[in-house]
Amino acid sequence: MNYVFFGTPEFAAIILEKLIAAHWLPQAVVCNPDRPVGRKKIISSPITKLVAQKHNILILQPEVLSISNFQFPISNYDFFIVAAYARLLPNSILNIPKWGAIGVHPSLLPKYRGPTPIQTAILNGDAETGVTLYLMDEKIDHGPILATSHLPLATSDNYENLLKTLAGLAGNLLIETLPKFVKDGIVPMPQDDSKATYTKKFTAHDGFVNEEILRQAQEGTNFRAAIDIERRIRALNPEPGVYTLRNQKRTKLLEAEIINRKLALKTIQLEGKKPQTIQ
Repeated sequence: MNYVFFGTPEFAAIILEKLIAAHWLPQAVVCNPDRPVGRKKIISSPITKLVAQKHNILILQPEVLSISNFQFPISNYDFFIVAAYARLLPNSILNIPKWGAIGVHPSLLPKYRGPTPIQTAILNGDAETGVTLYLMDEKIDHGPILATSHLPLATSDNYENLLKTLAGLAGNLLIETLPKFVKDGIVPMPQDDSKATYTKKFTAHDGFVNEEILRQAQEGTNFRAAIDIERRIRALNPEPGVYTLRNQKRTKLLEAEIINRKLALKTIQLEGKKPQTIQ
């Protein structure tokens, strides 16, 4: 099957590695351009680009995604796979492959459309999450569903480990589903828009914890705050991060758990220092 893979961050790279391991090499990988990263603004390549280089796959990094500004290596494609590409594909691109563009989304659509489904599931204390494969249109996470895979959510799951688990699940689901789909073995099912929910991008403001509220959570006088802070620590690290201010200095809250209805901090990082465990 001839296809192009669209995706940039770790979630996409794990899926791409799964497909390659199953001998599904794409004709090309489309990802964001190299960007400056970190305080020193070192120009760094997307992780999917590094995967493509390792396997000698053609790499396309358009600043603007359109038919006119770059050329695909061939014109006869079965489908595109799009995972965390973070850009809307215009109809001129979506209509190129025979079977359309397959979106990979780390939630059970139509729930948690948008940019932060993994973090939002943790923040809301959901009992389960999952991944969805769907036929893309020009709206955000909107097209008809091809397949879903459910995953129970543990109270210990954090963003980083859940991202890896869901990406592996998505890769396996693609390998299982797409051969059936291109043989007309799957009928896409429209999403129920009345059940759609949308996620937002989180900022540093979402990670701020008032020092007094933190004290109440630790002392056990505010159980609701203890739950909220513990979930935020699991959902919003490493970015945008969770922190409080003590003596006008930022203290990052990196790990915590609930013990006897109290928030117990496990790992913190004082401003200008390395992370440290709390004994």
